[in-house]
Amino acid sequence: MRYFVELSYNGKKYHGWQRQPDVNTVQEVIENALSLLIGEEISVIGCGRTDTGVHASQYFLHFDVYKDLDKKLLIYKLNAFLPNDIAVYQMYLVSDRDHARFDAISRSYEYRISLKRDPFLTDTTWQVQDYNFDIQKMNDASKVLYEYQNFKCFSKSNTDVNSYDCTVSKAEWKLEGTLLIFHITANRFLRNMVRAIVGTLLNIGRDRINIDDLRKIIESKDRSRAGASVKAHGLFLTKVIYPEEIL
Repeated sequence: MRYFVELSYNGKKYHGWQRQPDVNTVQEVIENALSLLIGEEISVIGCGRTDTGVHASQYFLHFDVYKDLDKKLLIYKLNAFLPNDIAVYQMYLVSDRDHARFDAISRSYEYRISLKRDPFLTDTTWQVQDYNFDIQKMNDASKVLYEYQNFKCFSKSNTDVNSYDCTVSKAEWKLEGTLLIFHITANRFLRNMVRAIVGTLLNIGRDRINIDDLRKIIESKDRSRAGASVKAHGLFLTKVIYPEEIL
């Protein structure tokens, strides 16, 4: 039997989602909890890989088990057992063919910048107080992302992927009080892609480069020409969409 699990996590204390030797990861913590509570060794597959310090307000995983589970009871036990920076919301019994990673239609991220010093947002925003960003220019530049599919220039170097093609369906900046938030949705993302895009668009907002420069950067497929990656703790995976027949 295969189950999907919907959860969220604060990534501050974790070296990303994916299990790695000798470091604390979200995947390892959840696998250990499920294995203990179910009584057999459980391996989980996540909907994607978040880097060290990155958060997820919506995340999905799947796992296989040999027996029927009381979903409501297991959710209760997981939330009692897991650390406070991980929360489980829903479990779904799905087909054995359904896959948390490969069946996702789209994923959405937010990058959150606090334009004032705020001690309550230290771990979840990049706090920037010394810049007046031109948000209109950054939104105009964001529309350029719709014109392209190859985003190798924003991918972490030495990434082992078959394709650098992604289809961006939403990219926009919004100012909400003193929070400047970048929203982006695509069918898939490359490693480090969102943080590199944000860093490049902020250079436009600072008048360091212009929109024509952005097109040249994308067409170059050269990571060294794009902006620096912004800090990880301002990044959230916020939404993952699947076909209706799965969820």
